[in-house]
Order: sequence, then structure tokens, then C-alpha cells
Amino acid sequence: MQKFDKSRLPSRHTTEGPERAPHRAFYYAMGLSEEEIHRPIVGVASCWNEAAPCNIALMRQAQAAKRGVKDAGGTPREFCTITVTDGIAMGHEGMKSSLVSREVIADSIELTVRGHCYDALVGVAGCDKSEPGMMMAMLRLNVPSVFLYGGSIMPGKFHGRDVTILDVYEAVGQRSAGKISDSELHELECVACPGAGACGGQFTANTMACVSEAIGLALPYSSGPPAEITSRDEFALKAGETVMALLDRNLRPRDICTRKAFENAATIVAATGGSTNAALHLPAMAHEAGIDFDLFDVAEVFRRTPYLADLKPGGRYVAKDVWEAGGMPMLMRTLLDGGYLHGDCLTVTGQTVAENIAAIKFDAAQPVMRPVSNPLAPTGGVVGLTGSLAPEGAIVKIAGLKHLHHRGPARVFDCEEDAFAAVQARSYKAGDVIVIRYEGPRGGPGMREMLSTTAALYGQGLSDQIALVTDGRFSGATRGLCIGHVGPEAADGGPIALLRDGDMISIDAEKGTIDLELDPAELRRRHEAWKARDIAFGAGALWRYAQNVGPARYGAVTHPGAKSEKRTYADI
Repeated sequence: MQKFDKSRLPSRHTTEGPERAPHRAFYYAMGLSEEEIHRPIVGVASCWNEAAPCNIALMRQAQAAKRGVKDAGGTPREFCTITVTDGIAMGHEGMKSSLVSREVIADSIELTVRGHCYDALVGVAGCDKSEPGMMMAMLRLNVPSVFLYGGSIMPGKFHGRDVTILDVYEAVGQRSAGKISDSELHELECVACPGAGACGGQFTANTMACVSEAIGLALPYSSGPPAEITSRDEFALKAGETVMALLDRNLRPRDICTRKAFENAATIVAATGGSTNAALHLPAMAHEAGIDFDLFDVAEVFRRTPYLADLKPGGRYVAKDVWEAGGMPMLMRTLLDGGYLHGDCLTVTGQTVAENIAAIKFDAAQPVMRPVSNPLAPTGGVVGLTGSLAPEGAIVKIAGLKHLHHRGPARVFDCEEDAFAAVQARSYKAGDVIVIRYEGPRGGPGMREMLSTTAALYGQGLSDQIALVTDGRFSGATRGLCIGHVGPEAADGGPIALLRDGDMISIDAEKGTIDLELDPAELRRRHEAWKARDIAFGAGALWRYAQNVGPARYGAVTHPGAKSEKRTYADI
């Protein structure tokens, strides 16, 4: 068993020397031996809770990670943090809490590790905001860390076909259009989610799981096995052992997550047709490492990356199918061979990306992932946009989308509820551009996802005849010409705040443009007459978030980041 010199580790402040006798007394109270107290102390953070199926398998995996830490000479200390699960928060005021929870997760992990002087971190997460929140904490603290995804859900079965939660959201729209009955909707909702795990398509959870491997914070293949597959516990055990090896080498997250590693992560998002939310989370993670990597940087990687993985919602397959076809290492193999990945980036294995996948040969017989020589599309499944309606950028997911150009009159709503009510009542016309504003990071506050509205449109069968534009954001499950992250947001007086019903908007998702066809002089007059709105909350966490949050372009972050830190926690 490896022996560690604690004189350089943070836990020396709580376990070493006569003056720390009171601190050690608390550890004895929890059943630790003297030897265990003087080993490195490793935090094992999980987002276990009973809020949603994506979290209920995490405690089991945390136990396996703890065994790995202990077997490798460390003393694990388990703790939990919160999640707000988008599937249940969606479509009502609860969604305002979702993005805010990412910051709370990162902050709570930071405070737990700082307060108890832990030396390293294993993080187990399984939902849209808990994954980036966990990785943000790792980069902020910069102690040796390993990330572990909790795993995806198995697909449900409905009338002989695979279904996901997206089918249920879209069925709500089908019901409002008279295409299915109440009993059919109920039958579907009862079978769509058969057990533990995150939503099965290439939605935000699976997108960020793929990012964790591509950026080097997770073990190869670990994003693949579904939550209920027991081999996932083997990855958890290995994660615990690996973090001790990283501690021995003093290999830290910021050594791994370089600018080139972030480019690798964005490449994987594009190649898998991943969630537009990655364009929010990658800049936020980079901010924690002191790296400039904003929406435009992410979009540039998206623009040059081929779309290779045929995944839902735009394609045919789910996360389980990727795992069975060879996992992320298989996809990374063809991307590396094609010159789309930086192979020299370090990973938590202690080896580079290229070394990790050196023995892999791309299997052209599997149907889930294409080689770079035969892509589904020549550019990535996610595209950045800019133009007179979005000077600070916007984002759209085009994977599997044929409706890439749209010009039409604005139909403006100042909140999601009003837009959803109009869609349910079918109070819109083919050709319209539905605009939902004052839903940005500060204006919402919380930058709500709009899946309920977009899925209802899709279910009604008109999503290829309209566009939707918002300063809020979309679920990774959204499909259709849906443009989010429009900046500056309405609360900051951006052009989206100045729109009126009937204004013509032109969108070209191939060229990456979104423009308001309005005389600049008229736009200036409207801006002079515009008045900022009061924040919708006068107290509490949402009020505090609104006072501090920055633009979506830079990740909607709430503190100055690593560039302004005085001292990294790992060096205390």
C-alpha cells in the first residue's frame, strides 16, 4: 500500500500534530482508526437523492468508489449535494432553479472540501446540472480528482418500439392536436422510464458524460454502461483507486483540462449531436480553470467537426447503444485518426488521449457511429449563430434537422408560460418565429429550458414550419429550429428586448446567422425608450443569483473565476 507524505496535503491541517487532537476526536467518533486518520482524506461526493431516477443509483456507486480509495491507501469521506432535475422542474416556475443549482452544487462541494481539508475528490453525478457542477468544483479546487457518471436509463418500450422521456413530452403536443387519446398518453407515461438512470438520448446528461471522458476527467468507457448495469460499480472502484494514483503524482484537474482538452470536449459534443447546453457548461468549466473559452470558441469547434453519432433526439439510437458499439473511445479513435482531436492531452489515467485509445480499431460494422470518412453531416450537430438579433451569440442544435433556413414575423412572449399557452391553443401560424424573452440568466432569473413548449410544437406537427428564439435555453432533447442563449439577454436591453410582433427575423443555421430586419435607426429609438424590468424575486437564492450572474456567452457564471483567485485551494 502506497505511503503518502501528508506534509504537503491539505488534510494535515485537521489531522496532524498535538493541536489537532480535538479534530481527530471527531474522526474517532466516526469509527476511524489512528492509521486511517493519518492517511490522505478523500472526499467522495455524490448527488444521490430521490428527486429523480438519474440520482437513485449514485449511492451504490459511491460505496464502490470508497472501497477503491481505501484499498489504495486513502480514507474516503462520503458526502452528498443537491440536484434539481430538469425533467420534473420543466414547464413551470421550478425550472428557474435548475441552472442556479449548478452553481450551488459547485459551491457546496467547494465548501465541504475546503471546510474539512480533503486532499482529493471523486465525484459521482448523473443529471444535467450536477455533472458540470461537479466538474466545475474539481477545477476550482484543483485537487486530484476523478469524475464518474452515474449512467443512463434503459429505454422504455411502447407498442414494440424504444421510447424516452422526450416521447412523453411530445405526446402532450400530440394530445392537444387530437392525435392521441388520454389513455394512450397515460399508457406511454407509465412505460417511458423503466428504472434508474439519466435520460437515455443524447440530451444534456449524456452529452456532459461524454464530455467528462473527452476532457480527461473520467476513465475511458466510464460514460457508457447504463446505471443499472453492475459493471458500472467496477468503474467506481477503479475511480477510487485512480484518484489515489493521481494524488501520488500530484496530477491535478488543471493539468488535464487545458485549452486543447476543452477543444476535445467541444469536438465530442458536435460529433454526437449533443446538447446546446454544453455551450453553456464548457465556458463555465473553463472559467474555473482560468481559460478563455466562450460561446464563440465552442461554436468554432462545432463548425469544423463532422457529425458522426446517430443519436436521439435527431437520430435513432440511445446511450446504451453507444456503449454496446464501443463507447466514447471508439468515437474518439476515428476523430483522432481524422485529425479532429488533440491526442497529446493528459487524462486521469496518467496517459494521453492517444495512449488511452492506441489499441482501438474503429468498427465500421456497428451502426451507431460513423467514421470521419462517412459522416452523417460534414459539420457538427450543434451550430453557433450571430447577427443583429444576437450580437453576443446564440446556439442551435441541427442534428437530424432539415429545416435550416427560416424567415418570418415575430410572435413575441415575455415568459414561457404565455408561449406554452399559445401553443396549446394553437394560437400561432405557420411561418411565425415564436420569441420567448426575459428568460435569460438574469431576467428569468435562471435561464429556463423550453422543452415543454418545443415538444408540444413538435407533437402538433408544425415544428418544421416555425422557428423558436429565446434568451433562455433548450433541453438537449429539443428538436426543431430552436435558437437559444440569445445575447445580450432581454433583461440587459439586448435586441431581443426590443422586438415587436410582426418584426421580420431571418435565420440561416447553415451560415450561422440570425438577424432582425429592422432599420438601425428604429432599433435605436426603441432602445432609448426601453426600461429595465425589476427582477421577479426580491429575496432568496434566485434573487442572489440574479445579482451576480453573467452573460450566457461566458457560461452564466457567478464569480470572477481562476484568473482572479489569490491562491488555489490545493496549495493551502
